[in-house]
Amino acid sequence: MADRLSRQLNRSVESIAEPAKLTSEAVAEINPQWIFVPHWSHLIPESIWGSWPTVIFHMTDLPYGRGGSPLQNLIQRGHSSTMLTALRCGAGLDAGDIFIKQSLSLHGSAEEIFLRADCVIEQMIEQIVREEPVATPQQGEPVLFSRRTPAQSNLARCPEGDLGSWYDQIRMLDAEGYPHAFLEVHGMRLEFRRVSQRSDGLHADVKIMPIAASQPVSKNSAL
Repeated sequence: MADRLSRQLNRSVESIAEPAKLTSEAVAEINPQWIFVPHWSHLIPESIWGSWPTVIFHMTDLPYGRGGSPLQNLIQRGHSSTMLTALRCGAGLDAGDIFIKQSLSLHGSAEEIFLRADCVIEQMIEQIVREEPVATPQQGEPVLFSRRTPAQSNLARCPEGDLGSWYDQIRMLDAEGYPHAFLEVHGMRLEFRRVSQRSDGLHADVKIMPIAASQPVSKNSAL
């Protein structure tokens, strides 16, 4: 993304991918006009966002959906689309002033949605740099989302006989680094990915392993 933006904007674009390297000293050496932070789940020091205009991206129509696991919370609430919000980083959780919003489809797997979001975020960054919009305060009553836990990936939590819930549960967790949808039975853990809806039911890839050998992980999503 950094290379493409550099070509499109005809200016230098530096990339910092590791949290340990995002320090005020490192940023001061670059002294950027803007800092854009897509897909970042780590704390951004006040020494950075208080010194340079820092833009983060959240996958909800803020102030609706402040908080964790926005993609999964949106799909569980029946949303088929959302707004990607570019907002100023600050002390409050997803509470900063808003620069721009753009629509985003929530169809497909989590991996597909994140790839789609990457394209939209790139367009938003280019627009902000070119147009320098004035950020405005969020309007309306905030709706808060809670960050999901790995245990919530258990398909046994879905309503009995509801194929739609199974489909959504599998697809919304189908991305690298997320605790995939699973079932546990007879000492085995079954993890589901790449689900599709067909006339005879759901089709998916299943990984089977002993429960003792499975190591579910959680993902702290920045969108």
